[in-house]
Amino acid sequence: MKAVMLSAQHNEEYQTMDEMTAQQRIDALRKSLELYNQQYYDQDNPTISDYDYDRLMRELETLEREFPQFQRTDSPTQHVGGTASRTFQKVSHDVQMMSLQDVFSDDEMRAFIERCQEELEHPAFIVEPKIDGLSVSLEYTNGVFTRGSTRGDGFVGEDVTENLRTIANIPKTLHHAPAYLEVRGEVYMPRKSFAALVEQQEQDGEIPAKNPRNAAAGSLRQKDAAVTASRNLDIWIFNVQQIAGVTLASHLESLEYLSSVGFPTVIPHSAKQIDADAVLQQIAAIGEARVGYAYDTDGVVVKVDDFAQREEMGATSKFPKWAAAFKFPPEEKETVLREIVLSVGRTGVITPVAVFDPVQLAGTEVSRATLHNQDFITEREICIGDTISVRKAGEIIPEVLRVTKHSTDASPYQLPDCCPVCHTPAVRDPEEAALRCPNPDCPAQLMKRMIHFVSKDAMNIDGLGPQNLAALQENGLVASVADLYTLQKEDLMELDRFAEKSADNLIRSIAASKGNSLDRLIFALGIRGIGSRAAKLLCERFPTMEAILRADVSEIQQIDGFGETMAESIVRAWKEPHMQQLIARLQEYGCNMTYHGTAVEDDRFANQTFVLTGTLSTMKRSEAKDLILRYGGKVSGSVSKKTTYVVAGESAGSKLDKANALGIPVLSEDEFRQKIQERIEKDEN
Repeated sequence: MKAVMLSAQHNEEYQTMDEMTAQQRIDALRKSLELYNQQYYDQDNPTISDYDYDRLMRELETLEREFPQFQRTDSPTQHVGGTASRTFQKVSHDVQMMSLQDVFSDDEMRAFIERCQEELEHPAFIVEPKIDGLSVSLEYTNGVFTRGSTRGDGFVGEDVTENLRTIANIPKTLHHAPAYLEVRGEVYMPRKSFAALVEQQEQDGEIPAKNPRNAAAGSLRQKDAAVTASRNLDIWIFNVQQIAGVTLASHLESLEYLSSVGFPTVIPHSAKQIDADAVLQQIAAIGEARVGYAYDTDGVVVKVDDFAQREEMGATSKFPKWAAAFKFPPEEKETVLREIVLSVGRTGVITPVAVFDPVQLAGTEVSRATLHNQDFITEREICIGDTISVRKAGEIIPEVLRVTKHSTDASPYQLPDCCPVCHTPAVRDPEEAALRCPNPDCPAQLMKRMIHFVSKDAMNIDGLGPQNLAALQENGLVASVADLYTLQKEDLMELDRFAEKSADNLIRSIAASKGNSLDRLIFALGIRGIGSRAAKLLCERFPTMEAILRADVSEIQQIDGFGETMAESIVRAWKEPHMQQLIARLQEYGCNMTYHGTAVEDDRFANQTFVLTGTLSTMKRSEAKDLILRYGGKVSGSVSKKTTYVVAGESAGSKLDKANALGIPVLSEDEFRQKIQERIEKDEN
């Protein structure tokens, strides 16, 4: 959503418009665009596509140019769309975080380049992908990350420092850093993370994120930094805003400098070009390659490379004159909606799924897309038989955008009042958009729960893929995941899918799973919002099932990485009668109810508490943690007076600062390894 570069041809249709009509249309456009700005920038919930927004912005700019008597300084054409939220502290930007002028065709890009060439002597241009995320400022004092903020309206943004600290690729300290440095980057959600988030949101009955950009923005604005940390955000740094004591002459030089001090930059995808033909060829190359990128792109940025030449060209109140963003046209296809089928998830959410004539999108054939819930269907007036417009969100998730034509006998689609599988009356929580089947014995829910229960990160039962599970269910052998532990070899041999050897192997695998550590079982139970890592953290604090069942919300919230929502989800799950019965049966059948943790080899770190921070070069932090636990020590997520040592790797952040302030001994990675080796040598002597 940026200001748009105009073509002369768009002016002709307004030349005969009278002043009253023009003023009415200008007022209507301003009102609509301000609303769309608020939804996009402040609420992370757009109700209009970028393409449609840009067309409205272009129309407003054209009208304001044709009727200058109606121009206003507070028009959406004169400012960036966002505002600073009251949720976070405001940050005033010393250097304005400007927007970019948009172009939509080769001709418009040529016009931009020619204008630069007319005003400058032999300009060179940097061409790089335009990452579709949330623009942020990062500030460093003497090499230490001190503050991070959103763009906001370009002049005032939001302080989101703690949330930004959770992004692994943001360095917390810099190599050979200047006294002060402010950089600008784009926080984004990788496509794989976006796909996983949408899947989880659908399972939990939440309104799924519309695209990676909105998912990233919403994640960064979470009140609980632990939620931000769970979203696997990433960042590219693309600009130096301010720097003390270092002189940089060009954009490409600045990217090389930023890379040298430790920032992830767009330099691997940047190219330097000197004329329009070369620039357009590079744009086309990025357009073809972007499907394979790990992140979403909505265009290509073209910038004058030389900083002195940028100063010469200057800027408007909203965007620099030396840069332009080439926007890729949205790949949307029309197709016919043939039917709506219903899917029941493991938490009971009933999700309508559109089935339409296959179309090619982003290199693959697509014939299905989720319709999310009844509100989504009603808002778009979706009817079976309609012609619909579809695309892929983030080049991954198929989505239905709108109805382009109703069928002749169209009638509004309404979700049924009962579960399509077990026919139990469906319920809708007033706080949720999802319709749910409340029956815990619903066969559809059971199938999804069993698939999750036996999966690798859960109970890890080999030989129970979806088809085998379906065979067990269809033949009445399982009506609960607990029934897996009642299976006998003879039961399996009666099914066509099992021979004697495969039946023996499965029975052994089921028996072996009883000995799994408690954290695997907790994850296998499928509690909403509790992944494998959260299950392990929970068990580290409460190492028995009995202790977990006794814990209240406030106690669980004290676990590093847990927020109120996760804690409430756990406590709520234990209160459900079917969950209580399931745990009792699993215990009766011999499933382990104790956290194994890490086997202790000796007590060299007994009564010592370690905190790990930064990036370790020769081992993962999880490996260092296992070493500490193996030798009888404890690992904490926060520094306090009770901390014995802080092990600091590269880019260590606030934990290192706090350790120094409290006088806690700090070990480098080498010193940590030496401490282990010293004890080994002492034991040998």
